[in-house]
Amino acid sequence: MLILILCDIGNSTYHFLINGKDKRYLLDEELPKFDDEIYFVSVNDKGSKKLIKSNPQAKNIEKLMKFETEYKGLGIDRALACYFEKNCVVVDAGSAITVDIMDEKHSGGFILPGCRAYMNTYPKISKKLNFDFDININLDKIPLQTKDAISYAMMKSIILPIKEVSKNRKIIFTGGDGELFSKYFENSIYKKDLIFKNMKRIIDANNCIA
Repeated sequence: MLILILCDIGNSTYHFLINGKDKRYLLDEELPKFDDEIYFVSVNDKGSKKLIKSNPQAKNIEKLMKFETEYKGLGIDRALACYFEKNCVVVDAGSAITVDIMDEKHSGGFILPGCRAYMNTYPKISKKLNFDFDININLDKIPLQTKDAISYAMMKSIILPIKEVSKNRKIIFTGGDGELFSKYFENSIYKKDLIFKNMKRIIDANNCIA
């Protein structure tokens, strides 16, 4: 019996959902050949070509999507995360943190560096600023040591812009660090598999299952 395989191709990995289970491959790893139907979303042209070469039956879900926005150059991954949402803010906290405002349609958004990008920046300024990120940093207290100052500044620089644009809107978090940031907002919800769930809804709506 054939199953439906979903794939999210990012800047560094292939993220597959196969029978409800996650499987990841680095972009330079050899991909398996599947007999099953595959739908993928991709922000990486090279990664897309590699998937199609090993699995010619793979289909780009972008061809099934109609997403209304005046934003120039919106990534397909951002459009997919926002696809079924209204009157909310959608935050995808991965290697970059994308913030998109959804009213009746997409109203715009912005991009922040992800946690790892922030942490990699400080040692480039000075070797004395090479510290691990403290996820338990107290944001209600001004830091009194450098390692806390870095974590504090990083978290505040991400949280405050999101609070400013969200106002009274619901905030939907997804992505690897989405659960972490969702805890700092009262009106938030964390959806781990938002991308894959929206892909499945689009496929079902278009009656694409063979």
